[in-house]
Amino acid sequence: MPAISMFYGIIVYLYFKDNKQHKSPHIHVRYQEYEVVVSIPEGDVLEGNIPKSKM
Repeated sequence: MPAISMFYGIIVYLYFKDNKQHKSPHIHVRYQEYEVVVSIPEGDVLEGNIPKSKM
């Protein structure tokens, strides 16, 4: 998995060919057992959830 950033237990992933499920540019973010997909540059949550303090 291509992790592009790691800080405070948060890992940000960017996949090169991940357009089957989400058509807009986005990143995957993991924190402990949580995972969220966030559109870029808007920052809208496309899928999943993560604690508000970590968003």
